[in-house]
Amino acid sequence: MHDIKAIREDSAGFDQAMFRRGNVLQPSISIIASDQQRRAVTAELQELQTRRNALAKQIGEAKRAKADTTGLELEGSTLRNRMETLEADLLHHEAALRDRLAALPNILDAQVPEGRDETANRIEKTHGTLRNFPFQPKEHFELGEALGLMDFAAAAKLAGTRFTILRGALARLERALGQFMIDIHTSEHGYTETAVPLLVNDAAMFGTGQLPKFAEDLFKTTDGRWLIPTAEVSLTNLAAGEILPQSALPMRLTALTPSFRAEAGSAGRDVRGMLRQHQFQKVELVSITAPEDSDAEHERMTRCAETILERLELPYRRMLLCAGDTGFSAAKTYDLEVWLPGQGMYREISSCSNTRAFQARRMNARYRGADNKPDFVHTLNGSGVAVGRALIAVLETYQNEDGSITIPAALRPYMGGLEKIEK
Repeated sequence: MHDIKAIREDSAGFDQAMFRRGNVLQPSISIIASDQQRRAVTAELQELQTRRNALAKQIGEAKRAKADTTGLELEGSTLRNRMETLEADLLHHEAALRDRLAALPNILDAQVPEGRDETANRIEKTHGTLRNFPFQPKEHFELGEALGLMDFAAAAKLAGTRFTILRGALARLERALGQFMIDIHTSEHGYTETAVPLLVNDAAMFGTGQLPKFAEDLFKTTDGRWLIPTAEVSLTNLAAGEILPQSALPMRLTALTPSFRAEAGSAGRDVRGMLRQHQFQKVELVSITAPEDSDAEHERMTRCAETILERLELPYRRMLLCAGDTGFSAAKTYDLEVWLPGQGMYREISSCSNTRAFQARRMNARYRGADNKPDFVHTLNGSGVAVGRALIAVLETYQNEDGSITIPAALRPYMGGLEKIEK
């Protein structure tokens, strides 16, 4: 959500910021028009309320003096009717203004490169050496099915496409990855592990920017709740409606949860395998900070996610997303892309975003600073990392020519000392 005062003060700058996002319609014009209508109605209501208060006093004095109050009471009735009409108008104008503001994406950081799509994303760094295979590496689904431990047909029988059943050592490996990530983030990176609801209400989805724009990408229950597309929704909304003491910041939270996505806009993409699923495990990182600390926190959060990949010895690169590829709520986003030998390409495994005060305004999340005045916090979120995609990367990176999978050293304590998964 945007600050209407800032739009009034620099409408041209706001329109230019939206132009970077691909909006060429000068949205400030309709926003300021709605705001002017709202303010005009508010001003008239205040004037009428002042007159109504004075009128009530006059009527009281007239009655005590046993004077005729018919004319005054008629004026009072007219005032009351006009105020009721204006109050309904005010609700309409406030809703129109809120809807216009809610439909617009966050303002991009100045460092975000220009570009329409992912081809304009900028490589910030590359880490690790790509393994030189003496054989043609296979993709994860070929490896999993050959091991008899990854079953897409059985999952489709139960739930349709974009679901997977893992068995035996692969199911344990997925669990090991999640536990490994949570342990690192809580014991070394200072995040507090949090168990959160997987079902949330409209307000929570609106607060983090999923609603109303991305409703078709979400799953909704028959009682009006939503399955979370990421634990970011539940974790970030813990600050909704709160005024936090500055001493509570930064607040760093993490959760390992299932995530649910309808993938409505991805028909035909990554149909085979586990890359794009309706249900998947993910470790989420959320930070809530004072405004002056969020840029440094963004770098810190991204490093926390990178540490996971480095401990697993998975080659990756950090990408700074361009204007056309940065998400709706984000001001700046780093994607971490892991190398998948079977595909012969880098694929996203983590996305770390600074949303600045954008989400905080939508959910009214504030803190009390040194001046003791409430101000909006900044919120950040990132994958620390996507468990299913980490599983894919481990399978493809650590595969052997006979189809077995060597367990990365960092995961062996979570696998009961197992060193290799074999058929």
